[in-house]
Amino acid sequence: MRRRRVLSWFLAVVLLGVLGFVVLRDVRADEAPPVTSVTGVIGSEKVAFFADERVREVLRGHGMEVRVDPAGSRQIATTVALGGYDFAFPSSSPAADKLLVSHPGVRTYAPFSSPMAVATFAPIVDLLTRAGVVASDGTTFDVARYLELARSGTRWDQLPGNTSFPARKDVLLSTTAPCQSNSAAMYLGIATYVSNADSVVADAAGVAAAVPAVQPLFRDQGYLPPTTEVLFEDYLSAGMGRVPMALVYEAQYLAEALSTDPVLPPDARLLYPSPTIFSRHTLVPLTPAGERVGELLTSDPRLAALAAEHGFRPTDPRPFAAAFSDRGLPEPPALVDVVEPPSFDTLEGMLSSLGCTP
Repeated sequence: MRRRRVLSWFLAVVLLGVLGFVVLRDVRADEAPPVTSVTGVIGSEKVAFFADERVREVLRGHGMEVRVDPAGSRQIATTVALGGYDFAFPSSSPAADKLLVSHPGVRTYAPFSSPMAVATFAPIVDLLTRAGVVASDGTTFDVARYLELARSGTRWDQLPGNTSFPARKDVLLSTTAPCQSNSAAMYLGIATYVSNADSVVADAAGVAAAVPAVQPLFRDQGYLPPTTEVLFEDYLSAGMGRVPMALVYEAQYLAEALSTDPVLPPDARLLYPSPTIFSRHTLVPLTPAGERVGELLTSDPRLAALAAEHGFRPTDPRPFAAAFSDRGLPEPPALVDVVEPPSFDTLEGMLSSLGCTP
């Protein structure tokens, strides 16, 4: 009897031990992984994406607390001290290529992109259609025809039949400052491509020939905002009187259209330059932690879906299409007339000709 009682106690202790192990194992399995602090410097148009709590939650689930500082893509590639960062995430491939000169052998990640686009208003679209700048499809912005109007100094009130916007100022796209902002540098690439007989400017001779023709596009605007965020906010808040048409990232406009509480004006319209340039947001890892961020942005379908909700076009087109179909909105067009930007060094030559310093 005593032997049976001892055996029963022994079995009970063993059973409790097994149960305790299983419970402890399950508790540990449910615990979040240890969180590592990761810091990046990014183009300012991605700040809202990284600030989205849903994005932060996905990254935390992978053990990463990501903090970002905004900066211009040109500054990221040339003047920002990168020693304290785990990754750099400029808004264009030329800036990323420049970073690779000082970080050779690093694998880059381009999880999403955004074409340059023109945010404007329905009355402006009607005027530009009659002037031959906007095609009959209502979305294509003919850069060559626009440059003809701009170079001739045509004012809005000189357009035939203009009763909706008789402003006494030149027909000019509002842009950011090319010395500070990637979007203006992409505009420079588009305008010089058209001015250079539909060829990418690739050498010093091309720079010398193309830049004088496009310099007034910036100079004659007057004040130029430093970032596309400021420009797009002006478009939304000040309206057609101050910003009749602005060169922005498509993602900015689409993110607002996809928002649960959009503030786009009822007559807001989006046009696509022909040709346009895709701004490829390219992450350059500086540490293994930065490498992990790049991997997650390109592989985690939840992050791709959230990028699409912020208006970006992920590498996989399906999340982008779903973001619009889920909201009953038409998907933006697949763009065909797309050109590559000049190399970073060529762009630097153009910017230097415009008076920009590093």
